[in-house]
Amino acid sequence: MANKQKILIVDDDTNIAELISLYLTKECFDTMIVNDGEAALSAFETYEPNLILLDLMLPGIDGYQVCREVRSKSDTPIIMLSAKGEVFDKVLGLELGADDYMEKPFDSKELVARVKAVLRRFTPAKPAAPAPANDAKCVEYPDLVINLTNYSVLYYGNAVEMPPKELELLYFLASSPNQVFTREQLLDHIWGYEYIGDTRTVDVHIKRLREKIKDHTAWRLSTVWGIGYKFEVK
Repeated sequence: MANKQKILIVDDDTNIAELISLYLTKECFDTMIVNDGEAALSAFETYEPNLILLDLMLPGIDGYQVCREVRSKSDTPIIMLSAKGEVFDKVLGLELGADDYMEKPFDSKELVARVKAVLRRFTPAKPAAPAPANDAKCVEYPDLVINLTNYSVLYYGNAVEMPPKELELLYFLASSPNQVFTREQLLDHIWGYEYIGDTRTVDVHIKRLREKIKDHTAWRLSTVWGIGYKFEVK
């Protein structure tokens, strides 16, 4: 029998945390509850969760800092939970590396659905056995090699670390040079039709890619204003 997926619940409101745990346990998840940021970082190391539900307003180390710390060492999915519903707060959370953001109060069924959706689309990058050359999923441009077979990117001969979805997004765009894709099309192709979120997720991932992969004289990640993005080859 397969091991249960583990969800770390980080919330200083014990009643909310226990209610979330109850619903997730009914869906055959294993859960662990902690009530502050320091305990969350400790539990992350010992519990090794498959996903973290992270409240932002925590005593001591807040949720934003917890997200930074986790994301600096792992791609473990994070869903932020907050009473803050402003666009700024959502975008900040996504830019720090959160995979989704839910406003309190939230519907428990929607929360469970989002947990399942995030876990479905998350595939940790891991070493793969060398594939035959004719089966390799690889695109090459001057000073850039994107290999989807072993989830690697070489930029000017150097390996560039990036989460799976960033690499998949870059590969998808680079596989169709000069073709424009809307944000909705990119969400559908990379995150899947079941994705529960908004198109700002694409913008955040493009921003991260541009920080790692700068414009080249022969190619660049280009914004098509009012439409979406393309991998422009000159």
